[in-house]
Amino acid sequence: MQEFPEIGILHRRKIEAEIIKPIYEILTRDYGKEVAKAVIGEAVAQAAVESGKEFAAKEPNGTSVESFVALQHLWEQDDALIITVVENSHERYDYNVHRCRYAEMYQQMGLAEIGFLLSCNRDSKFIEGYAPQVKLDRPHTIMMGDGICDFRYCLRGKNNE
Repeated sequence: MQEFPEIGILHRRKIEAEIIKPIYEILTRDYGKEVAKAVIGEAVAQAAVESGKEFAAKEPNGTSVESFVALQHLWEQDDALIITVVENSHERYDYNVHRCRYAEMYQQMGLAEIGFLLSCNRDSKFIEGYAPQVKLDRPHTIMMGDGICDFRYCLRGKNNE
């Protein structure tokens, strides 16, 4: 059996979006945009938590901020994100995204109105499944019209709950 190279997350999201787009259109037609967005949002969030758990299961020494940082290349592959790291320590991983090809792709596909549900919303759900002791704050996203995405991952503690 031939081995196929792992596709990047950007390409994977495009394939998923091509499948989700007609489902979203039918749900919108039959039930309205709010229901369609709720269904897509719930399904994608659930998949992201499960994906996080699958990645966590592969970590022989458990998950941490450092093990999460080691996975970042997967989301950046294919020049999907142009970032600047603000802080990278045992307790924090903060970075800003200046260009997001995920947002550009959803815009081109006519899915800008649900792009946040298809990608951005996954981030907090993935970390929930992968490392529940790590919290994500991201008040701004390019997908929602902001100039940057400001990712702030930190270990949960008394001041971060």
